[in-house]
Amino acid sequence: MINDATLAESIRRLRLGDRSTLAQAMTLIESRHPGHQALSTTLLDAIMPFTGHALRLGITGTPGAGKSTFLDAFGMLLISHGLRVAVIAVDPSSPVSSGSILGDKTRMTELARSDAAFIRPVPSSGHLGGTSQRAHELMLLCEAAGFDVVIVETVGVGQSEVEVARMVDCFVSLQIAGGGDALQGIKKGIMEMADLIIINKDDGDNRPNVAIARHMYESALHILRRKYEEWPPQVLACSALEKRGIEEIWQTIADFRAALTASGRLAQVRQQQSVEWLQKQTEASVLHLLFTRTEFNHYFHQMLQAVKNNDLSPRAGLRHINEFLQHQYFE
Repeated sequence: MINDATLAESIRRLRLGDRSTLAQAMTLIESRHPGHQALSTTLLDAIMPFTGHALRLGITGTPGAGKSTFLDAFGMLLISHGLRVAVIAVDPSSPVSSGSILGDKTRMTELARSDAAFIRPVPSSGHLGGTSQRAHELMLLCEAAGFDVVIVETVGVGQSEVEVARMVDCFVSLQIAGGGDALQGIKKGIMEMADLIIINKDDGDNRPNVAIARHMYESALHILRRKYEEWPPQVLACSALEKRGIEEIWQTIADFRAALTASGRLAQVRQQQSVEWLQKQTEASVLHLLFTRTEFNHYFHQMLQAVKNNDLSPRAGLRHINEFLQHQYFE
């Protein structure tokens, strides 16, 4: 474990791309132990000059779309181009241990064996949206370790699409056709956030279904407002199983990055993401500090009990809490 005495050496080894040091640094960042907070802040401050050079990708999609199989094929393609790839796979937390279930890593068989890849399963820990609260900082560690492409794969449910789209350069939505609901992925919010839509499993008897689904997605995109003026969202098809169409996807992502870099949009997006991260973390920190105040914690639980007993409506309980806060801290 990294400590004050070994911090400088750990940073040096991290900059050299040492995988065990990267894993230790991630463990430190994820730690909730109060004694690790100051050290992790010092670590992040030290590596900031070495971050920002990687391509940040977000991958999400409907359950069963084959995200892990796709990432295995996609990651190996990038490695064949001489790139180093890091994957932050946000897993649903175990209901027993609250740890990562590790399912994604076991399915990325080729990628997991490659020295040019690093896969870190991260438990969502019940966080809204399914993305780890520390995913942004884990990306920075991967960049400081010299990885060229950093991918965040989410659990692909509910709010997770919004969460990941707000922390990456390019947001990719992986979909399937022929699953019984051809419109499953055509949801306005997801469509407006996606920079690239990929229909996987374009193989065997499913190919006609993929062609139909691709046409439907393309038609839907025509009536939606563009996320960026510089980039019309693309719809592509591939077979991760047969490793077909993967090269075209990588070229399209490269075109996306070039277009947004040339206009200066990418730099603006990253600045806004950093501001949003600070705002969210500030809110979480203030809330944590508030609940450490004995008087507030006691009053809050009084209101909870009153609501449980139907002595108060939730709205009335909230009003009482607001009045308590106003009187106790803001007068």
